[in-house]
Amino acid sequence: MDTTQQDAQQRSAAARRRRELLEAADHVVLRDGPQASMNAIAAEAGITKPILYRHFGDKGGLYRALAKRHTDALLDALRAALDAPAERRERVEATLDTYLSAIEARPQVYRFLMHPSEEAYQPEQGFDVGRHSAPLLRRLGEELAKVIAERVDLGPGSEQLARVWGHGIVGMMHAAGDWWLGERPCSRAQLVSCLADLLWGRLAAAGDRAGGPGF
Repeated sequence: MDTTQQDAQQRSAAARRRRELLEAADHVVLRDGPQASMNAIAAEAGITKPILYRHFGDKGGLYRALAKRHTDALLDALRAALDAPAERRERVEATLDTYLSAIEARPQVYRFLMHPSEEAYQPEQGFDVGRHSAPLLRRLGEELAKVIAERVDLGPGSEQLARVWGHGIVGMMHAAGDWWLGERPCSRAQLVSCLADLLWGRLAAAGDRAGGPGF
């Protein structure tokens, strides 16, 4: 076996081991939420904490890897909702519902990603989540802005307006979803309908972007 093949096998083994460690971290997060610690994750994976640090660098590195894993999955689901063969209003509601159903299905994961633990600032306890959640929301906002810019004709200044809309919609979904998940003042379907009503005026009036995939 030549050096190139050996290197490829080593990279493949490292990637597989990293996925296994992220699976172990997910199990702990589902159980402990924002209180998930490196000690608990190492124990779940059956390794020592220094080995965990070797793969992710520090707690922030592990958090970023988990955030990317879950954000990628959420973005795939949101894109599928946006691409569904349905009327625009139905796709808006489906997209909102996809986000809300994701946080409802795995509330501990959501809280881990978006809420700092009360113990997060004590050594060897939870993750300092607060300083990482803003970049996650910004990524969602930029991704949604791209979709809007590709699909909707917003007239002059459309690229900047698409970014305003993308970040504004993500902020709305996050704030409303966070409140709803904590208080459950209404059904998910009712919340989806109310948020869609809030978005619908200008969006209903805008045409599809010429040459785009349509929305």
